[in-house]
Amino acid sequence: MKIRAAVLEEFGQPLQVQELDLEGPKAGEVLVKIEACGVCHTDLYTASGADPSGYVPTVLGHEGAGFVEAVGEGVTLVRPGDHVITLFSPECGVCIHCTSGKTNLCMAIRETQGQGVMPDGTPRLSRDGEPIRHFMGTSTFAEYTVMPEIALAKINKEAESDVVCTLACGAATGLGAAMYRAQVEPGSTCAVFGTGLVGLGAVAGCKIQGAERIIAVDLSADRLEVAKHYGATDLIVAGGGDVDPVQQILDMTDGFGADYTFEATGLVGVMAQAVEAARMGWGVCTVLGVAGKGETLAIVPRFLITGRTVIGGSFGGTRGRTNVPQLVDMYLEGNLDLDGFISHRITLDEVNKGFELMEAQDGIRSVITF
Repeated sequence: MKIRAAVLEEFGQPLQVQELDLEGPKAGEVLVKIEACGVCHTDLYTASGADPSGYVPTVLGHEGAGFVEAVGEGVTLVRPGDHVITLFSPECGVCIHCTSGKTNLCMAIRETQGQGVMPDGTPRLSRDGEPIRHFMGTSTFAEYTVMPEIALAKINKEAESDVVCTLACGAATGLGAAMYRAQVEPGSTCAVFGTGLVGLGAVAGCKIQGAERIIAVDLSADRLEVAKHYGATDLIVAGGGDVDPVQQILDMTDGFGADYTFEATGLVGVMAQAVEAARMGWGVCTVLGVAGKGETLAIVPRFLITGRTVIGGSFGGTRGRTNVPQLVDMYLEGNLDLDGFISHRITLDEVNKGFELMEAQDGIRSVITF
C-alpha cells in the first residue's frame, strides 16, 4: 500500500515527507493505522547524527498510538479494531528477561530491531524498490506502520490517541522510573533534574507513589511551574553563575541529600549532579537521559562507597504490554494528567517544526495528529 511518511535521508538534515510503499503484515505482525505520534528527543537525537547506532534512510517516530487495521498469520494478542500504543520496548513474556522479573528489557526481537528490520530480517518499507529501514521497531512518523504483535500494547478504546501516545515513550519513561524502577517509597524526598516530558513524568510518578517532598531542577522557570502542577514542592532554577543545585538540595535535606534522584536531561554533567544529590547511606539515582556519542559519566567512588546506588531506566522500567494499559486506565479514571503534557498539535508535514519547538524548549510535547 502507498503511505505518506517522514524520512530521514541524511543526518543533520530536515526530514522529508514523501510517499512510500508499505508491505502488509507477515506472520506475527500487525498493520497499525497511526492516529497520533509525539515528537520525542530521541527522534531528534538520531536525526542529528549523535546516535552511534543510527542509520539512513529510515522513517523516524516511536511515540505512536492508533488502531489495528489488519493482522498477519498467527497473531493472537490483538485483532482488527483494537486501539493500541506502539512499543519500542516490546514484551514477549517468554524470553529469559521477561520471565526473570528483574528487567523490562525483552530480548525476543532486540537484534533485528536494532538493524531496522522485522524479525524475519527484512523491512516492510520501501521506495521504488529501495528498502527503507524501520526505526526503533516502530517508524510512527507515518500514516501506517507494520510492527510485531509483541510490540503493541492493547488499550482502552475510550482513550484519545493524541493524548495517550505520550505513554509510548516520554511520559511512561518518567512515570515508570518512579513507580517501577526506583519504586519510590511513601514519605520520601525526591529530586528531579530536568522537567521536560520525562522529568515531569518522574515528578508525577513520585507524587503517585506518595513522596512527601519533590524538588524539581531546570533552567526554565516556566517548565518548573508546570512541574509544580504535577506535584513538585520545591523549585530550583539552575544555570545562574552562583546557583549550585546540588548544594541547594543538600541544604534542603539537612546535608544528606534526596532519597531518590532522577536525571532526565541526557547531559553527563547533570547526571553527575544527580548522583551527588542522592542521599548518603541509601540514596538511589536513576539515570534516564541519553548522552551523546562517546560521552562518559565520571563518578567519584566516595559517593558509591558511602551508600549511593546508581541505576539506569530504559523506558523507566515500564513493561509495555503489562504497565502501559494500566497507565492509560489511570488517566481515564482521572488519576493521571496526561493532557497537561501536550503543548502543540501539528501535522505530519510540520514534523520538522516539532524538532524546532523542542530545540527552543517551547512547550513540553508536540504531537503529530493524522
